[in-house]
Amino acid sequence: MQIYRLSALSDNYIFLLHDPLSNTAAVVDPAEPGPVLEQLEALAAPLIAIFNTHHHSDHVGANRHLLQRFPSAIVYGGAEDRDRIPGQSIFLQEGDTVSFAGRTAQVLFVPGHTRAHIAYYFPPQAGEDWGELFCGDTLFAGGCGRLFEGTPAQMVSSLTKLRQLPDQTRVWCAHEYTLNNLKFALTVDGANPELQQRFELVRSARQRQEATVPSPLGLEKVTNPFLQWDNPKLQQAVNSPDPIQTFARLRGRKDQF
Repeated sequence: MQIYRLSALSDNYIFLLHDPLSNTAAVVDPAEPGPVLEQLEALAAPLIAIFNTHHHSDHVGANRHLLQRFPSAIVYGGAEDRDRIPGQSIFLQEGDTVSFAGRTAQVLFVPGHTRAHIAYYFPPQAGEDWGELFCGDTLFAGGCGRLFEGTPAQMVSSLTKLRQLPDQTRVWCAHEYTLNNLKFALTVDGANPELQQRFELVRSARQRQEATVPSPLGLEKVTNPFLQWDNPKLQQAVNSPDPIQTFARLRGRKDQF
């Protein structure tokens, strides 16, 4: 399975998955049709599936246009997003699986950013080192999504599921927010040497206009404050011994950052 990262809108990423054996394609969270159609044309591959993580317009904005071009494509999304995702015909829940390019992804129910958010995790195949996580706006490189429809407790539960995945998992999040996320992280975890090093690398990459997605989950676990609600240093930084309250206070600070 080949993964193409496509830039869209101001800071979105769309991920186009290509099966070179069958020469078919799927797309994750198509924000707008142009980049998707351009890549499909370059591959001369038809689109057979749309994998949506949640209903926000910058993740489903191209669904209708793509279905006009590829009417047999199947639209996947969370069961709780019924009537909110254009063209959705498959309604997924925790524990379901989806398949593409001979690989099977586990569906994770990860509410918090929205009440219906899901993620898709493709474990590594035999002989491969890396798994692939398409997590929409739940987990970002260096951050996490705002809580629009969910609670801090829900988001901690959701992020716990993602944190439990293997370190050698590539995090394909849907926005280029990394530099700003790490600037915030330094305000609460500034003595963290891994975070300091990551910030400098990301700052240099962004100066060169290079993408910072995907990121390794192992790196997220030690540098992303939103995966460290049970870290005593982070709890001390926000003056709370409670993991849920620690996360809530971190998210509140980030909202105002």
